[in-house]
Amino acid sequence: QVLPVESGGGSVQAGGSLRLSCVASGRTFMAYPMAWFRQAPGKEREFVAAISWNGDSAEYVDSVKGRFTVSRDNAKNTVYLQTDNLKPEETAVYYCTFVSRRDYRSPLDSNWGQGTQVTVSS
Repeated sequence: QVLPVESGGGSVQAGGSLRLSCVASGRTFMAYPMAWFRQAPGKEREFVAAISWNGDSAEYVDSVKGRFTVSRDNAKNTVYLQTDNLKPEETAVYYCTFVSRRDYRSPLDSNWGQGTQVTVSS
């Protein structure tokens, strides 16, 4: 199985921004919706955002609405997550994955990539 490769994380101060990228080639990229999840230390992995196969619809967890934007480039097998006005409690490893067409919060694969670390300081 080819795992997604996330990048773009880093360390920022509260209120800062990062643009995360994920190249995913384990499936026919343009055939599936894609989602971002995150996992903070000591916590379970949680859904953050998802985008439809063609980019015409997106879904976000309430806590990031208005601050995060998910997008994709099917020609590059890449999904992005623009994160603005970051908060310290959003420090986590961020992952991308293929998700179900019926439930954007349901990953299709059991294996995850390495993720990209986002650290937000106060």
